[in-house]
Amino acid sequence: MTLDSPADLLAYDREHVWHPYTSMTDPAPVRMVASAAGTRLRLADGTELVDGMSSWWAAVHGYAVPQLDAALRDQLGDMAHVMFGGLTHAPAVRLAQRLVEVTPDGLEHVFLADSGSVSVEVALKMVLQHQRGTGHPERTRMLTVRGGYHGDTFGCMGVCDPVGGMHSMFASVLPQHVFADRPPAPGGDVETWAAGVRALAERHDDLAGIVVEPLLQGAGGMHVYDAACLRVLREVADEHGLVLVFDEIATGFGRTGTFFAAEAAGVTPDVLCVGKALTGGYLTMAAVVCTGEVARGLSASESGVLMHGPTYMGNPLACAVALASLDLLESSDWSANVSRVGAGLARGLEPLRTAPGVADVRTIGAVGVVQLDHPVDTVAASDAAIAEGVWVRPFRDLVYVMPPYVTTDADVELICRGVAAAVAVA
Repeated sequence: MTLDSPADLLAYDREHVWHPYTSMTDPAPVRMVASAAGTRLRLADGTELVDGMSSWWAAVHGYAVPQLDAALRDQLGDMAHVMFGGLTHAPAVRLAQRLVEVTPDGLEHVFLADSGSVSVEVALKMVLQHQRGTGHPERTRMLTVRGGYHGDTFGCMGVCDPVGGMHSMFASVLPQHVFADRPPAPGGDVETWAAGVRALAERHDDLAGIVVEPLLQGAGGMHVYDAACLRVLREVADEHGLVLVFDEIATGFGRTGTFFAAEAAGVTPDVLCVGKALTGGYLTMAAVVCTGEVARGLSASESGVLMHGPTYMGNPLACAVALASLDLLESSDWSANVSRVGAGLARGLEPLRTAPGVADVRTIGAVGVVQLDHPVDTVAASDAAIAEGVWVRPFRDLVYVMPPYVTTDADVELICRGVAAAVAVA
């Protein structure tokens, strides 16, 4: 069977291809993308859509970016991949150098993973092995917060919200970690929340570390919280000998307005996870950056080595395009672009605050969120946005956008109209 036409491809897709969080027996509709360039997706039927999602928050420069395309072509002239066990190569070493330079001071050792979820798994192993190496093998649980999301693999699911999160059906087979209340929104009651966190840390002497998404919780509900909460977590970690992990897979590389969300609180974690925008949305890659103290403690554990090693660790193509993406962020004035896009989202979405069914409107950096008082009809909402020429992918009770940083002011206005259309039918 030859699949030539878009109709044939879509038919086969419906019968055989699983999509994220979608039933195989009753799949949701999908659309065939023929090409992508700039901030637009071109569908097989010729429809052009402004991308409001940055392909799940990763394509911060948009698509078909000449500098990133060139980095991949140049790297192909040398090698596409080589194993990282016992070997190394210039793109990996240079990327590690850049990550040490751009992450908060004190983070100096880099593990190159192959996806965001894997980077969190690696971070959790780092925490556990560090505690073992420093004489605390009984410390096996993590302290985290309600509303968090850290990925879909088993270790990650264990530190996602066990009740309101997407993985509640697995709660009985996951490690039982310790959950504080969701942090308060900016300007909220940080002191009462902090007292609860401190009380949990006092009561549980088996805690090994703390893991959170700083400032913005992603797939757990797009909740924005007060930066002062991060300082509280740093203090609690220091007081109790815990390893502080920040999951910046969604927030890193400028998305919330600072290059890393940790900077908004002036806090340096012991371990930092990055991904998504690391390669500008071109290839799957993530990284875990940790302090020398964590590395030394981990190395003193009985294995003597970090017990992880992905097949595609340090992939040269991904490293090369990540370096090019970091160069492009710096040369394109990412901060001004994020501020500009964020201001446009704030202006365009604020009128929806009084729309029927809307519970809240919030923005941070280049992120815009409309929260409804009911679950979104994802298909109807997506169709309505598409009719306006915009691609969004709502979930739960949220219609939200994270556009590429290079999105023009006119396209930001169009995205806001697409969100309004989606809200009207959601």
